[in-house]
Amino acid sequence: MEQLELDTMYMHRCLELAKKGMGNVAPNPMVGAVVVYNNTIIGEGFHMEYGQDHAERIAVNSVKDRELLSNSTLYVSLEPCSHFGKTPPCTDLIKESGIKRVVIATKDPNPKVLGRGTDVLKKAGCDVTVGVLEKEAKELNRRFFVYHIKKRPYIILKWAQTLDGFIDAVRQPNQPIAPIWITNDLARTVVHRWRSEEQAILIGTNTVDKDNPRLDVRYWSGRSPLRIVMDRLLRLSPESNVYDGSLPTLVFIGNNSSASARKANFASVPNLEMLTVDFAKGVETQICKELYEREIVSLIIEGGTMLMSSFIKRDLWDEARVFVGNKFFGDGVKAPTFTGKLFSYDQVGDSKLFTYRNRVDKD
Repeated sequence: MEQLELDTMYMHRCLELAKKGMGNVAPNPMVGAVVVYNNTIIGEGFHMEYGQDHAERIAVNSVKDRELLSNSTLYVSLEPCSHFGKTPPCTDLIKESGIKRVVIATKDPNPKVLGRGTDVLKKAGCDVTVGVLEKEAKELNRRFFVYHIKKRPYIILKWAQTLDGFIDAVRQPNQPIAPIWITNDLARTVVHRWRSEEQAILIGTNTVDKDNPRLDVRYWSGRSPLRIVMDRLLRLSPESNVYDGSLPTLVFIGNNSSASARKANFASVPNLEMLTVDFAKGVETQICKELYEREIVSLIIEGGTMLMSSFIKRDLWDEARVFVGNKFFGDGVKAPTFTGKLFSYDQVGDSKLFTYRNRVDKD
């Protein structure tokens, strides 16, 4: 095989390994690494959890015969770090190992790294190749890239709508507070898997009022996201499921007397934080800024049409995941309208799933 074919084959393995870190490594990126000697993988690893060893260190340390390293190639799906963070710089480890050739899928957009890792390795005498499966590597870590380039979380809009375009039916005053399901059990399991992959989930007051969701991952395994509620007047009941204290919950309230007066009602709720923002001055932008500063790399919005439309209007979204259930409502709450490019289509039981990207051709 030609060298490029070999490099591509081993980089595919790096990406396979990197995916195993989904939902566990944020705000770090998902990274995989393999060590190859004489066209044989002798070591591999991936970043398993935030704060733990990076993929390169795990891969290099997994090599049993250290004498082989000086004649080996290290493949890694993202540029090795060159600064001290939760762990020491991976570039130091690579230099100390004696590895002379490093193949990297893409540079790291983090300003603390961007190009510095490759420069350090080159100055140390390493033969460095960058750009093997670059597009695939950026797609895998699209959340991480958006976070560092746009200085906000990667935003996923998610909703389910009927065949006639409604996300909710007409609610009667005496109707029980519970979701009116449009899709099937399989689709709901998929949604809980998605929640386990993102750092935060956002809803508005109307969704809590009508559906009383928990916003956890009880139908899947993994971590539940940070629950975020927009409640300008703080009018929701402390008895709502989102205020059960089981998960960290952040509430954005308005700078008004109604919200201030009601804060005392939530004093005994654990894991709850309230943050005052100005709802008259682009609350969506303020939320994105706050989450960026908290190192929240990704956000999934499961609110109603009003909430999602406000983010769409400000062009603050990257991906829309739209289920279309096999039902007609005839009347109700219309689904959000937006302009995006269809990225994928899947059949989920008797429901359809359409995934759109925002300005894919410009990314």
